[in-house]
Amino acid sequence: MNQNKTLDPVLLRSFVAVVDSGSFTRAADSTHLTQSTVSQQVRKLESQLGCELLHRKGRYVTATLEGERVLNYARRILQLMNEAVVQTSVSAEQQKIRLGVPEDFATHAIMPTLHAFSTEFPGIRLEVKSGLCSDIWRKFQSNELDLALVKQRQGSLPGLASWPEPLCWIDSLHSNNLDRQPVPLVSFPIGGLYRNEMAHTFDSLGRSWRLAYVSTSLSGVCCAVEAGLGISLLPRRLVTEHHRILDQDDGLPPVQDMEVTLHTQDKLSALSKILAERLISTCDRIFEHEV
Repeated sequence: MNQNKTLDPVLLRSFVAVVDSGSFTRAADSTHLTQSTVSQQVRKLESQLGCELLHRKGRYVTATLEGERVLNYARRILQLMNEAVVQTSVSAEQQKIRLGVPEDFATHAIMPTLHAFSTEFPGIRLEVKSGLCSDIWRKFQSNELDLALVKQRQGSLPGLASWPEPLCWIDSLHSNNLDRQPVPLVSFPIGGLYRNEMAHTFDSLGRSWRLAYVSTSLSGVCCAVEAGLGISLLPRRLVTEHHRILDQDDGLPPVQDMEVTLHTQDKLSALSKILAERLISTCDRIFEHEV
């Protein structure tokens, strides 16, 4: 037998049907094929394998020794194929909820809420995308997301719910990067939040500046500031014991607060609405100390 041959499941199905029924006629009925077609398919399978699979003499058709061996494999192959079809169908039928969140919310902030929701509704396929708010908003506008938590200017775009996000200038606890010339800044890439605000502030102060560290990762930005690589502008709730808050006494102007807003598409499923309510409750707790 040519080992590069691929066994056709259609041929295997006809072969199994003949063995199970003991007759080409009954196999034809069960497979909704003609008797001659079933016979041809079994002959083709025998030709591929290079051996006879059936004893055709006598009242009942039975499997040869080689046929019994092939029969076990044929049943397993057909069973696996059926399981693949069933599992694919179940996955396709699952309701999908697509959520976009800023990176600092994709860690510990809302993970317990998302885990609890997925556990309570196992039939829902929850897809969460995190990243820059500009990317999340673009996906939401193109209808690639059902719900989106984004950071924006206060009152710029109405959503289902909003929470204030106070910002502050931070430096390392053991550094004074404001004394350096040019001032090193730690920032997100172009399109990232706060980058334009930082550049505009130092331009307005007549201070030269440079980008000392750029990262799409929030943890990367926070760690870079902690290490003393530069100054950054971040939400006050993200300040750690290794950071030092800079204010007007340091010569930096106050920054207008941002807001976190939950946006939803006009048409939401009942379970998407439940998730939105859970997210609102979670954000209420997160921002409670900021009110």
